[in-house]
Amino acid sequence: MEKTSALTAFAALSQPVRLDAFRLLIEAGSTGRQAGEIAAILDVRQNTLSANLSVLLNAGLVKNRREGRAIRYFADTEGLRGMLDFLLKDCCGGRPELCDPLIGDLAGGCKGDAP
Repeated sequence: MEKTSALTAFAALSQPVRLDAFRLLIEAGSTGRQAGEIAAILDVRQNTLSANLSVLLNAGLVKNRREGRAIRYFADTEGLRGMLDFLLKDCCGGRPELCDPLIGDLAGGCKGDAP
């Protein structure tokens, strides 16, 4: 992940509803959650949530899939992995390969990333 993309991703997570929604999607794993379900859990209006999910989508942190009239959202583990890689690429005294297992473990917890 390049610096500009990392800044976009971190900015997307710098708002409480977006951070909470992203954490819910990470928790949901490969099943994801429908937008209405996320709105109900977070107690926010659906149009407000839709705008916030759009920001996360444009930042590469979530994916979505239409299911009839509803939209199901999923955490994009590759986007998460990119953020972690950006933060840790210069770690370990110039030996970033030492952090690769850590990045894999942290971002790999959501295997089965959908769509």
